[in-house]
Amino acid sequence: MASFFILLPSFTIHFFSLLLLTNFTSYTFSLCNHHDSSALLQFKNSFFVNTSSTPSDTFWFYNKCSSFSFKTETWKNNTDCCEWDGVTCDTVSDYVIGLDLSCNNLNGELHPNSTIFQLKHLQQLNLAFNDFFPSSLHVGIGDLVNLTHLNVSNSYLSGNIPSTISHLSKLISLDLRSDMEYRRGLKLNPLTWKKLIHNATNLRELYLDTVNMSSIKESSLSMLKNLSSSLVSLSLGSTELQGNLSSDVLSLPNLQKLDLSDNHLIGQLPKSNWSMPLRYLDLSSTSFSGEIPYSIDQLKSLTHLVLSWCNLDGTIPLSLWNLTQLTYLDLSSNNLTGEVPSSFFHLSQLSHLGLSFNKLVGPIPNEIIKHSKLSFLDLGYNMLSGTIPHWCYNLPSLLVLRLSNNHLIDFIGEFTTYSLQYLGLSNNNLHGHFPNSIFEFQNLTDIELSSTNVSGVVDFHQFSKFKKLNFLNLSHNSLLSINIDSKVESISSPYLEQLDLSFSNINSFPKLLARLPNLQSLDLSNNNIHGKIPKWFHKLLNSSEYIDYIDLSFNKLQGDLPVPPYCIYYFLLSNNNFTGDISSSFCNASSLGVLNLAHNKLTGMIPKCLGTLPSLSVLDLQMNNLYGSIPTNFSKQNRFETIKLNGNQLEGPLPHSLAHCKKLEVLDLGDNMIEDVFPKWLGTLPELQVLSLRSNKLYGTITCYSTKHPFAKLRIFDVSNNNFSGLLPTSCIKNFKGMMNVNNSQIGSQYIHTSYYYEDSVVVIMKGFYMELTKILNIFTTIDLSNNMFEGEVPQLIGDLKFLIGLNLSNNGITGTIPQSLSYLRNLEWLDLSRNRLKGEIPMALTKLNFLSFLNLSQNHLEGMIPKGQQFDTFGNDSFEGNTMLCGFQVSKSCKKDEDRPSHSTSEDEEESGFGWKAVAIGYACGAISGLLLGRNVFFFGKPEWLARLVEHMFNMRLKRRNNRSSANSRRMY
Repeated sequence: MASFFILLPSFTIHFFSLLLLTNFTSYTFSLCNHHDSSALLQFKNSFFVNTSSTPSDTFWFYNKCSSFSFKTETWKNNTDCCEWDGVTCDTVSDYVIGLDLSCNNLNGELHPNSTIFQLKHLQQLNLAFNDFFPSSLHVGIGDLVNLTHLNVSNSYLSGNIPSTISHLSKLISLDLRSDMEYRRGLKLNPLTWKKLIHNATNLRELYLDTVNMSSIKESSLSMLKNLSSSLVSLSLGSTELQGNLSSDVLSLPNLQKLDLSDNHLIGQLPKSNWSMPLRYLDLSSTSFSGEIPYSIDQLKSLTHLVLSWCNLDGTIPLSLWNLTQLTYLDLSSNNLTGEVPSSFFHLSQLSHLGLSFNKLVGPIPNEIIKHSKLSFLDLGYNMLSGTIPHWCYNLPSLLVLRLSNNHLIDFIGEFTTYSLQYLGLSNNNLHGHFPNSIFEFQNLTDIELSSTNVSGVVDFHQFSKFKKLNFLNLSHNSLLSINIDSKVESISSPYLEQLDLSFSNINSFPKLLARLPNLQSLDLSNNNIHGKIPKWFHKLLNSSEYIDYIDLSFNKLQGDLPVPPYCIYYFLLSNNNFTGDISSSFCNASSLGVLNLAHNKLTGMIPKCLGTLPSLSVLDLQMNNLYGSIPTNFSKQNRFETIKLNGNQLEGPLPHSLAHCKKLEVLDLGDNMIEDVFPKWLGTLPELQVLSLRSNKLYGTITCYSTKHPFAKLRIFDVSNNNFSGLLPTSCIKNFKGMMNVNNSQIGSQYIHTSYYYEDSVVVIMKGFYMELTKILNIFTTIDLSNNMFEGEVPQLIGDLKFLIGLNLSNNGITGTIPQSLSYLRNLEWLDLSRNRLKGEIPMALTKLNFLSFLNLSQNHLEGMIPKGQQFDTFGNDSFEGNTMLCGFQVSKSCKKDEDRPSHSTSEDEEESGFGWKAVAIGYACGAISGLLLGRNVFFFGKPEWLARLVEHMFNMRLKRRNNRSSANSRRMY
């Protein structure tokens, strides 16, 4: 019995050892659930995986996946699926509970009957960064009721999110984000949203960026309060949300991340009750307005604050100094005023500071905290003054320095910040020598030094030291001499994409261009480059795969035109001395959007294919020697907005296919030899604002009866110097709504079809002189019908064009009188009715035209007295010569009845007022006598109180009577 008790402990140890070994063996070598293994293999086989590709080969995954994992390559038959890459099994049941195939480069459609939906025990599913296009998220997702984490972001899913997603009541994290444009991506309807928020009460992370939530109303957003106890991260950027956002969302008690950027939300930042744990807040590109509240300093944990591109105003609160954990601060593109707080530069953790595009004034603070982590500083596009602080030149951590477009002064110092990657000092009032110290910075990628007034000599080949240089802009520096050695051929900048040397006094092509394989934008305009374009540049254009912008305009280039590469969008070669014809090879540039070959010496015919280019919006061939006819094949659905062929030798009729140009705003065909009737069918173009057909061989009458609301937006109408006849085109003029009304949004420095790279222009006769308007204001309106054979009278309805600035009807056969309605043209600046057969008197009402600075009524049959007063007193004999029956001081010819026709009143007015000349004479005599007597009394006895009261009472009565009469006259006038 004793021996039994002695053996018992040994037996117990061996028993438990055997039990543990048995369990361990069963866990280690058991296969996963057969059903799950089969489902996974079928899922794998439904997709294609390109194992030779990398994320950089697939642009939508670039910078999202460091590499592709190809996890499914380890999935083999007759192996334990629990050992497969990306698969997690339950340790007890052996069911698959986790699947991570993110960045696996799966390609194919996610079918509704996919076996992935058979994994009923799945708790975590990650299919992010694959390509399931054109799949949708199917209803079967609702069968995976045990899911706690679902991530199908950036997998090119589209269509409606199924309502069955609300069955996933255990969800903790849901990520449906996409880089896809929202119209093609996933959509979330209000009912599904409500069900999801109502059921998924444990949700901590919700990422729906770029999901189309445009149908979700602001009232539905308030349902987020149901998740107040759980929600930690909420990201709804670019979801098309709209309406007034309640500040309650910013008060969720556990919220740490909130991103509502790029939506149509209106609101104001709360003055209290902030979500205290908040670490990340992004409300950029919304319509939040008002001031940044002082109470924002309650967010002690905040590290990331982005309020850019809102409508915020007021000064920057000094309380931001209390956000000591802040690493990223962007308040750019608002209406913030005041100075840049010096406290920002004492935040020890701050690495990114963006305050550009505001209205900040004053100096940049001179001091910065020791061991600052600031790496990004953008204060551009403000009104900052003073000098650039010394720390900007030597801060070791600084990578990006943008101070462009301010009022900074003084010299540019020498840099010792060798880490600098981006230097932007353009458009300031700086001066001094070019900072050669920058050539020591091997990491520089962007250099913007345009309009900095720097001087000295720079050897252009030194820029090849920057092996990663991406952007170089030295334009508009008239004191800087750029030395371009044409013999240097070993220069290579493989990363350079944009080069701007416009207005830089260079006289030859930089040979550097020959070795720029990634060049996208080149601007050498407004220089003194002469001679033919070198052969190597032609070769560069032929081989380029990326270049989309070339501007060689305003030089002295000669020879044949270079042929644009197929990928080009802007091709600007105007104001040179190019000769020869326009090659039909231009039409191979299928991406061409703006073609400007104006002011050269080109000959030949216009290639017909230019009218069929799908992207061409601007065709400017003016002032050349082109001949033949205008292309007749303008395609439907074209994008033309400007067509300028004026100043050539074009013949033939106008092509009716121009009516296909529904987006056309400017059409200038003047100064050619086009022979046709008036193209009334152009009245169907809904956007046409400028129509110039001047100086051609057009004939016949001008009518617009066949079109409903023709030329509704027209602002410049010039058909001068043709052979038109008949009555003035009343049926057209009455529809010129663009000259009757000018929208408030158009008033100001708004121009017709203006972009950064191209500005519309037009030649007009303004105040008797030929002038080229290099920009066309939206409010510039003029009609020129001069030098034709029009007859009949000036129509009264022309007075309806209340915003008309110029009117020229000269050198026609117009008869009748000058209509009173012209006095309604209160914005008129020039009026030319000369060389017609007008008769009668000049209406006195024309003196109301306060802006009229040019008037020509010469060579008519006008008679009577020339009106006096206002602008009419400034016009001389040239305005009225050839009208022998006119009189007045303007023509140095007195009128017999001058005394009966004063400029501002009549005898009837005098009698009405009781102050004719007789009354005035009697009153003057009586007043003189009374004045002498009263003056004597005042001199000897002082001012009697009764007399003072009497005079004061009479003065008040007279003043009141004058005011009443002025009001009556005003009512009669209008």
